[in-house]
Amino acid sequence: MEKELNQNSLGGKSIKRILGSYGIVFVLIALIVIFTILSNRFLTADNIFNILRQVSIVGIIAVGMTFIMLTGGIDLSVGSVAGFAGVGAALLMTEQAMNPVLAAIIMCLFGIGLGLANGFFISKLAVPPFIATLGMMVSIRGLAYIITGGLPVFGFDKNFTQLGQGYLGPIPIPVLIMAGVFVFGIIFLTKTRAGRHIYGVGGNEEASRLSGVNVSKIKFLVYAVGGFMSALAGLVILARTNSGQPNAGEGYEMDVITGVVLGGVSMTGGQGKLYMVIIGVLIMGILQNGMTMLGINEFVQKFVRGMVLIAAVAFDSFIKAQRAKEVTE
Repeated sequence: MEKELNQNSLGGKSIKRILGSYGIVFVLIALIVIFTILSNRFLTADNIFNILRQVSIVGIIAVGMTFIMLTGGIDLSVGSVAGFAGVGAALLMTEQAMNPVLAAIIMCLFGIGLGLANGFFISKLAVPPFIATLGMMVSIRGLAYIITGGLPVFGFDKNFTQLGQGYLGPIPIPVLIMAGVFVFGIIFLTKTRAGRHIYGVGGNEEASRLSGVNVSKIKFLVYAVGGFMSALAGLVILARTNSGQPNAGEGYEMDVITGVVLGGVSMTGGQGKLYMVIIGVLIMGILQNGMTMLGINEFVQKFVRGMVLIAAVAFDSFIKAQRAKEVTE
């Protein structure tokens, strides 16, 4: 009898582990089934590529956000950095007649610089990540309005729009860029010493420091990656919309954080897999696409996305509590 109880207990724990690790996959499948039933246009090749194109910008930023959140940090400035990179590149191409490739490189470097600034405030001045990146979010957004006078920027090289509107075969180029940065991120986090240190800092910063890890260097690194990914996403937004908008990227931080947390990355750091973040990002894209297809009001969509974020964080806390309980038993 006792043996049977132990087996049932082990079985229950196994189910909890599976749900904790892969429950989000079942959510993705359920959403696909539900929207396919409700709309015969949902599961078509055109709409699938449309969803992938829509999530590509959030997905690119989510790679950088994953690096940051694995250390226990957060970056609220990602949308503002993306918006500034877009208008900055547009102004360089129009007012300075700069080559599009050079303009893109400069703005990516600028994004890295802003990430390093965040890293400096957080690691050297001990400013909490929420406050440091909130201040950066407001400041950089203001700077985007200052340099544009609040007006959109038009008239840059039309070849640049291929970055956001072009295709390689049937696959949109933004989707290929997203796939490329995810591959880079997965390899970096799983195959490099710096990747292991990122997990270590998020799991126990003091233990990492005592074991010889340069914690400040790791924080500079992750925020620099975040800044680069945000700037790259901003260039894709610019190419996709064919205009530099100073308000581009507004609100992206919420969708990015929601996608990352849905993908299983812990808000307190040290836990999460980048390949699961892809699932979280897809869920956000499918939700938006499906609700739009069903004619659901935009304000209702915002409400749903907000509730999804709360549910994702609550689920993360629940799983952590369950794992801590298992350890003590």
